[in-house]
Amino acid sequence: MRICEKRSELQFYDLKSNSLVSNMETSESNSPIIPNSGNSIALSTPVWPTIDGPLGLTEDESLSYARKFYHFGFALLPLLWAVNCFYFWPVLRHSRAFPRLRRYVVASAVGFSVFAVLLSSWALTFAIGGEHLLGSVWDKLVMYNLADRLGLTGWS
Repeated sequence: MRICEKRSELQFYDLKSNSLVSNMETSESNSPIIPNSGNSIALSTPVWPTIDGPLGLTEDESLSYARKFYHFGFALLPLLWAVNCFYFWPVLRHSRAFPRLRRYVVASAVGFSVFAVLLSSWALTFAIGGEHLLGSVWDKLVMYNLADRLGLTGWS
């Protein structure tokens, strides 16, 4: 169960019924329900799709933003995939929450992971292997002698 303030009464998100349940519906007495009984964090489902909570976007606006971040990530801006994963972390963390958003956020996480692995392996190949690993091809691949090869320096 997750607590949210709404219209001066406490409401909880019940995972079993998959809906918001008010304090009055779940308790006969006037004593408040303590939501931290057991492991409520692991069983909770987020009420809001963004990390901003109630200050963030609605679900429809979130879907629009998640879709845009995902598609613009293919336009050589893969850091938008990381932003998508960070901003919609509640969607990524809870597998049954916001299924319309989840496919874009999970695809962004996969895309950013693939990008990070490729970038890291490329950087480590050049940093660790260098000329010893690549041999004579090294001179064609490195960028520091590009101006000399194109005759742009004037002193060669």
